[in-house]
Amino acid sequence: MIKFRYINSAIMLIMALAACSSPVKKESKKPNLVYVFPDQFRKQAMNFWDTPEFKGAIRTKADPVKTPQLDSFAKEAVVLTNAVSNCPLCSPHRGSLFTGLYPGSSGVPLNCNADRPISSLRDDAVCISDVLSTEGYNLAYFGKWHLDFPTPNDPANPGNYVDPRTPAWDTYTPKEKRHGFDYWYSYGTWDVHKEPHYYDNKGNRFDPKEWSPQHEANEVISYLKNEKGQRDTEKPFAIFVSMNPPHNPYNSLDDCLEEDYRQYDSEPLSKLLHRHNANPTMKKAQSAPFYFANVTGVDREFGRIIEQLKQMGEYENTIVIFTSDHGETMCSQNTNDPKNNIFTEAFDVPFMIRWPDMSHARTDNLLMGTPDITPTLLGLMGFGEKIPAEMQGHNYADALTLVDNAHRPQSALYIRNVNGKKDEDGLVQSYFPVARGIKTHQHTLELVIDKEHQLKATRFYDDNADPYQLNNLPVDKSTPEIQALLKEMAYWLKHSDDPWYNEKILNDWINYDGE
Repeated sequence: MIKFRYINSAIMLIMALAACSSPVKKESKKPNLVYVFPDQFRKQAMNFWDTPEFKGAIRTKADPVKTPQLDSFAKEAVVLTNAVSNCPLCSPHRGSLFTGLYPGSSGVPLNCNADRPISSLRDDAVCISDVLSTEGYNLAYFGKWHLDFPTPNDPANPGNYVDPRTPAWDTYTPKEKRHGFDYWYSYGTWDVHKEPHYYDNKGNRFDPKEWSPQHEANEVISYLKNEKGQRDTEKPFAIFVSMNPPHNPYNSLDDCLEEDYRQYDSEPLSKLLHRHNANPTMKKAQSAPFYFANVTGVDREFGRIIEQLKQMGEYENTIVIFTSDHGETMCSQNTNDPKNNIFTEAFDVPFMIRWPDMSHARTDNLLMGTPDITPTLLGLMGFGEKIPAEMQGHNYADALTLVDNAHRPQSALYIRNVNGKKDEDGLVQSYFPVARGIKTHQHTLELVIDKEHQLKATRFYDDNADPYQLNNLPVDKSTPEIQALLKEMAYWLKHSDDPWYNEKILNDWINYDGE
């Protein structure tokens, strides 16, 4: 018996040693997600474009801005040089972002306000937050939402709007309309940067009297630290942070922090607006130092969030994105409209992404549009099979991760809608698809129609030869160059179930059945 016991002990020792020397298979950890998207932050407003590492990545000069945090992040991220906001307007972009649908399908073809009952995020749409909620994520939203048709649902004053303006733009988003977000610190839309307000999970209102990006970063950091038990630390987190600046207003120190403004106030406008298509004599030019001050302030707050992730040891397991709703023209093309146009200053957006186990940092000319973001993120997060069938965007995770023969689009659709018919109370009952366009790696083409669906105007630029889009070229629909662009447009109009395709608008120009 003693001998047998020794043999058993020896066998057990050998088995224990073997177990120690064998690699232990660890359960893969789901990646976190931090998605930061300030509003109206243009692609050109990042200093690193003019540094040696990125020189020539885009075809134009960068703005003379100070963005040290974004400069550092760019060196360890994939930086897209051709990302676009297909419908460069706040609400339509957001609807496409969360649903992976184009504005005509997301329920949000126009900016949301109380005069537009037809523009509100569909309750039945499956958003990225809905998918991640079912996958066990903590879901948190901070800042501007701007996806709901405002109704008189003030939690503190039932039967009243939260916004005193007519029409109301700001609104409270009740729990049933939050699409899976379990932590809420948000508002509809309110462009008073130093007097923001927020509603929490229970509808309580907070008025912090603090520059909004700074306050939102504070709240995000508190959430990450779990200072108030805001989240289940056993679960992965997905955080969306929507900062309003550098969205207008940008007219005075009421709109930005003085410490940021002082970095630009002594510069002549001709130096701040040094891009070849900018007009520093426009009245709006006085806004440039305030706009760039907000850019620098947002940069700092983004850096604070990144630093917190690093201190927690979560940075390496987090997908981090920095992007924007749309750009800002800022006196380019002599237009006062900061957005909702096809010029690169408005149509193009910054898009930088870093994910766990990324092979290397680089620039990439992937022509990614807004509806592609959600399916691409779900693909990167390992949930490609959970992408809802309804989504119209494409999953470009393979392109980002450099999989051989990954699909890469050759063009992106541009959309501009305006109010359509109104009822007797002045409420908008439809939207009018006034313009559609296409962008390729070389060209930009826009077609504008009148109320009778007849061609009213065109814009056509060779962006290689004319990167500042100063020369609007004549358009001859019979030339191979234009026909190729129209073919691309026909594809996207059909793919997105756009009104132009359904009503065969300009079918003497666009061969909708020629695919």
